[in-house]
Amino acid sequence: MSHASAWELGPTLSIVVPAFFEESSLPQLHRDLVAVLDADDVAWELIFVDDGSTDGTWRQIEALHRKDARVRGLRLSRNFGHQYALFAGLTQASGLAVVMMDGDLQHPPAVVPQLLGEWERGAKIVHTMRRDPPTLPWLKRVTSRLFYRIFSFLGGVKLSAGSADFRLLDRQVVDQLLRLREDGLFLRGLVHWVGFPSATVEFTCGERFAGRSKYNLGRMIRFAWTGVTSFSVVPLRLAVILGLITSLGAFYQLGEAVYIKLFTDRGVPGWASVIGLMSLLFGVLFILLGILGEYLARVLHEVRGRPRFIVRDAVGFDGRTVAEDGGSPRIFDRSSDPFRESPSSDAHSSSR
Repeated sequence: MSHASAWELGPTLSIVVPAFFEESSLPQLHRDLVAVLDADDVAWELIFVDDGSTDGTWRQIEALHRKDARVRGLRLSRNFGHQYALFAGLTQASGLAVVMMDGDLQHPPAVVPQLLGEWERGAKIVHTMRRDPPTLPWLKRVTSRLFYRIFSFLGGVKLSAGSADFRLLDRQVVDQLLRLREDGLFLRGLVHWVGFPSATVEFTCGERFAGRSKYNLGRMIRFAWTGVTSFSVVPLRLAVILGLITSLGAFYQLGEAVYIKLFTDRGVPGWASVIGLMSLLFGVLFILLGILGEYLARVLHEVRGRPRFIVRDAVGFDGRTVAEDGGSPRIFDRSSDPFRESPSSDAHSSSR
């Protein structure tokens, strides 16, 4: 079957790539995917999601679309985060199988045919297991392993060290993920949670093609905390246990002070022990309040019902409905603004 006739039947494979300041990497990623997938005669589409970049990332996506109609793009109104950009791409993917991968070429395009092979053999989810290069800093290697162990213990979903957001999902799995309306997305955990038969493919993490990683220490800590709190209430239960332990310690020290005062001739020297105990208890109390506040904040986000991402612009979705998260679908119309809704919006567009 020719590439053209295969495409007329719709794509077999959708590839979703979040992009945040990846202007230099996207052309090379496109070239590598074309070389790999066209050789296998696969009907595919490539969906880039610009997650609020302020460089030339969106212009690069538009240029790639003009060069190859299989390239499509979503432009979010601001930086919503890696997980939400992935989810935005999933909402628009129409393939029978969907591959999620990063745009910095650390997820090698050459591995995609292996993922397809496992899918064709019946796996509904094909995970990848990252083999880190020797140049990976020791601290990052250790903290990554520690996080996955903690998450597996607290979240009730086993994640192996080296898990990544580079995976293939069957259409049935994607449809189930799109039904989930929760805030605080942690797709690595959710993909395991939904179940379905799975397989795993190992890959060697490539070097970043251009630029530098956007995941600094602060982002990694927030990502880890989101993963744990979105999947587990164990921190709340641990907080209760910690409170009980410190309370028992406080009662013991109080009882000891009363015993010494009433039944011995040794007085309690000074207030150092009392002040130390009070400081400890107040510290524990504030920790407990902080954990409780984190969960209450998540409840507040859920109650508000705000969309998890907002689409600002789109390219390549001619005649297809672009559904915004939690909002009304909009039809892409190349003759006017990307999301033509009313004459007033067209007038505003023409005045720019």
